[in-house]
Amino acid sequence: MTIFRLTKDLIFPPPHLADEDGLLAVGGDLSCDRLLLAYSMGIFPWYLESSPIFWWSPDPRLVLFPDELHVSRSLRQIIKKQIFTITTDKAFEEVILNCAKIERKGSKGTWLTEEMVEAYIKLHQLNYAHSFESWYGGELVGGLYGVAIGGAFFGESMFTKMSNASKVAFVKTVEALKRWGFIIIDCQVVTKHLISLGARLIPREEFLKILKKALEKKVERWGEGF
Repeated sequence: MTIFRLTKDLIFPPPHLADEDGLLAVGGDLSCDRLLLAYSMGIFPWYLESSPIFWWSPDPRLVLFPDELHVSRSLRQIIKKQIFTITTDKAFEEVILNCAKIERKGSKGTWLTEEMVEAYIKLHQLNYAHSFESWYGGELVGGLYGVAIGGAFFGESMFTKMSNASKVAFVKTVEALKRWGFIIIDCQVVTKHLISLGARLIPREEFLKILKKALEKKVERWGEGF
């Protein structure tokens, strides 16, 4: 398979041309326009500080449909106790900076480079990137962030400083997205944790068809009724 090298032109090759691992292209930039185009095509960036920008579109794709959220009995009990206060967009920069401190398995660095942090903060300022925060005693103890376009939410990363803090935030995130009319949550990278919560793999072709419909959906107001 050929790995495409991007130029300054705002264009991506078709996702089906990605290699077996999902790697599609290298290069380009992290401008808001390029990131939004990438997500709308089912493509996302994932790379280390020392490498060029890599763009991916895996097949199959890990997704979570809001109706298929699975919450274990033990986790439901924790949620019922209301140990954590969950908010949205109250501390986006704090959330992404905490996510950036998490080291990627098998490497000495984080995949959330300084360049990426700055790019997603800009997307947040444009009302495309959003965070969900988990608080305990007024302290931020967990959370996650992602990109929302139409009725699709692209989950990016999560962190936790306290047991179950990010799990509760994730459940509340999915429940909120369901209320707001979101169709699909893109989980991108396969983890046992996400699968235990109801995420499953679907063919990329199917993902792109669902994504197209989701992008056409209008969500009236982010955070309404949260």
